[in-house]
Amino acid sequence: MRITMIGSGYVGLVSGACFADFGHSVICVDKAADKIEALLAGRIPIYEPGLEQLVSSNVAAGRLSFTTDLAAGVAGADAVFIAVGTPSRRGDGHADLSYVYAATEEIARAATGPLVVVTKSTVPVGTGDRVEQILRDTRPDGDFAVVSNPEFLREGAAIGDFKRPDRIVIGTDDDRARAVMREVYRPLYLGESPILFTGRRTAELTKYAANAFLATKITFINEMADLCEAVGADVRDVSRGIGLDNRIGRKFLHAGPGYGGSCFPKDTLALLKTAEDFESPVRIVEAVVQVNDTRKRAMVRKVLYALGGDARGKTVAVLGLTFKPNTDDMRDAPSIAIVQSLIDAGVNVRAYDPEGAETAKAVMPDITYCADAYDAAAGADAVAIVTEWDVFRALDLKRLAATMAAPVLVDLRNIYDRAEAERAGFAYSAVGR
Repeated sequence: MRITMIGSGYVGLVSGACFADFGHSVICVDKAADKIEALLAGRIPIYEPGLEQLVSSNVAAGRLSFTTDLAAGVAGADAVFIAVGTPSRRGDGHADLSYVYAATEEIARAATGPLVVVTKSTVPVGTGDRVEQILRDTRPDGDFAVVSNPEFLREGAAIGDFKRPDRIVIGTDDDRARAVMREVYRPLYLGESPILFTGRRTAELTKYAANAFLATKITFINEMADLCEAVGADVRDVSRGIGLDNRIGRKFLHAGPGYGGSCFPKDTLALLKTAEDFESPVRIVEAVVQVNDTRKRAMVRKVLYALGGDARGKTVAVLGLTFKPNTDDMRDAPSIAIVQSLIDAGVNVRAYDPEGAETAKAVMPDITYCADAYDAAAGADAVAIVTEWDVFRALDLKRLAATMAAPVLVDLRNIYDRAEAERAGFAYSAVGR
């Protein structure tokens, strides 16, 4: 099939490359000329394990191409996926749909025949209805079917998630659109990946509900971590104890500095706005957002306490800046609030991240970026592990401590045992232990 992806960011590029790997002919469209130029030159604008090889192999095979010309990209397509950004709108937290609607108008003008238009972007309930209306108003003579097909990709594991999905949710009541979407996902259907056909609004809400539930699990275990510290329990064992219950599950039960990234923060806010608009409040999600906002400040207090309370003029080495490992994404990363609060407290911050340093420099220009963890720790009064990159799980703690002015380790991801850290000479502080 001929597939067009509108938007060549994280979702569009990963999805387009994977569709091409299935054997479809895929064109990725983006208005950002520098991004398309980079892709045409073989440079991948985001860090995602395995993506560079996947893109290059499918470009070489002639199945994947890139352009800034939307009209040329849409002409002759069987399905057009809208995968543009939907950031939180300033002021009210609602998803900014201006990019989605602008792309819809352009698609309508460029269509050359019957076309299935698929919203892959995360959008509030009812967006598909508005997309359908825009298509009809722009091209009354057009033959369009609008589908909601939310993505469920984890940054750092996106290719595996796309090719071996837990589920594929397709929202449409149109028989022709169903047939097209079955063909689009035929390789996964033959592999018996679960495909759930629903109404369009149900599919739209499913994405928000899933992310809100996962954010709730993260926030729940973080509050249990605070309680563990108060009563002298170990949150790691609490997490294992409840996670072994199949009704609960072990995933997303790791205490830390709170959730961040491109999805959970904006999607929980957008869900709250939708609930408010329909006068159907979701109090649990309200609490999740509030607790997560305060979580980062609590982590800063932990670091300052480990420094003896008076931190002015001291140096902290921050290990990990991205919101999670295996990505260079800094969107709503907990490190942003943590670093800024440390700076406000008079702390000098030295930092190292394996992939996110260049992205981080745009949002955190007032810190020192280092070549590796040992470079960051040199002369520091404390080390704070903020993102659990694998490279931080096997540090030579004795070597690390020997480079520091004061060997203090604040482990905000619970990746080390207290005894191990103390044998290396550290004063050790963790979360929920």
